[in-house]
Order: sequence, then structure tokens, then C-alpha cells
Amino acid sequence: MTVKPIFFFDCDNCLYSKDLNVNNLMKEKIQEYFVNIVGVPREEVVQIQRKYYEQYGLSLRGLSKHHNVDPLHFDEQVDQALPLDELILRDDELKNMLRTLNCRKWVFTNAYKIHALRCLKLLGIENEFEGMTYTNYTVQDFNCKPEPESFLRAMKDAGVTDNTPIYFVDDSSLNIDAAQKLGWITVHVAEDASKSNHGDYQINDIHELPNVLPELWDAIHHQMKPRKQTVAITTAA
Repeated sequence: MTVKPIFFFDCDNCLYSKDLNVNNLMKEKIQEYFVNIVGVPREEVVQIQRKYYEQYGLSLRGLSKHHNVDPLHFDEQVDQALPLDELILRDDELKNMLRTLNCRKWVFTNAYKIHALRCLKLLGIENEFEGMTYTNYTVQDFNCKPEPESFLRAMKDAGVTDNTPIYFVDDSSLNIDAAQKLGWITVHVAEDASKSNHGDYQINDIHELPNVLPELWDAIHHQMKPRKQTVAITTAA
């Protein structure tokens, strides 16, 4: 019996365009948190923030490990404080692309569940995924991408077997590199696809996925009536 492939989708700056400036607004709020809540001198913030991101995959991971920051308070002050309603609009083109993708579909994000579900709902695609693996801020010493444990957690959540073909799209080159080491088929949503050497494929925008993986969008599947799905959410660490 043929095993149906699974496609893992990153959320932030991947399912929605990086041009919406969400990432820059998030960086600003993180930097303000460093200064106003943690007490890091403003002139040191950018360097420390970059160090934590490169070392742990999330600035919050470094803050919780080295500054005893409450991750849920951080989420409330940073992610939940973003004016997403003013930035992210419904994307019917993306919705149709997902509905006609002949794979299982799963969200795999470093964000906490509240933020991720908010993004999916604003895009109008909250019912297009079988489930979601998020970073659980309530678990002490939580893991996140690009840590291998995070990818293994996503595979477990989604019930991936040894012979399941796995596809993955993300805007982070660190995450793409980590997934490639596990043998996943990877697509990098790059700042400039022509200059990226990360992943098996490189695109500038999520809507370009069918251009690099046309075999996953076949004519027969386009005629199928999609079955409405509800996102299942894992709470594992």
C-alpha cells in the first residue's frame, strides 16, 4: 500500500508574506522586552538577540534559559501584542493551493499555539490542516526548531512512519538545513531564491510551491471536493 506523503508547513513569514513586516515588528517588540523587562542595556540587545536566535532558534529560548523569563508572559507581551489583524489578510489563493495539494498537511511552528492559530484564522486556512505542532511554552526547557528533537516531535505528532515521504517548507535556512539532515524534502522560502543554496528547492513566496513540486498537484486531485478538516494541536514538549 502506498503511504501518502506529509507536508510540514512553517507559519511565520512562510504562510504569509515576509513583506508584511511582521518579522520586523516582532523583532522590535522582542528588543523592547529585552530592555524594559529583562534590563539588558539597549546597546547590547541586537547582539544578544542574534546570538540567542542563532544558538537556540528562538530568542525566547535564550531568555528563558539565561534570564529566568516566563515564556507565557513573553508571549503575551510580544506575539499576542502584534497588530496582526491590520497586517494579515485572507488568502484565497493559498487556501486553494492547500486544498489541491495531494498530501497530508501539518503546521510545524516555533510559535506558541495562540499566535499560530491567530495567523491561520486571519489567512482563512484554519481548516486546511490535519494538525499542528507548536512550541509549548508551558514545558520547562522546551525544544524548538532547528533542534533535532523538535523535528522528531513533529513526526511523532503526525504519526509519520519510516516510509512516509516528508516535505517541509520554511523561511529559516537553519531549519531547512536541519530538516535536510533528517532526509526531508525541503523548500526554502528565501529573501532571494536565486541566491539561496539551502534546501532542495528555493522559492520567493509560498504560492510558488506548485512550480517546484508540480507532481504534488495533479489534475485529478483538482477535481476532488475537499474534506473540511479541523486543526489538531499537540501539547507535547
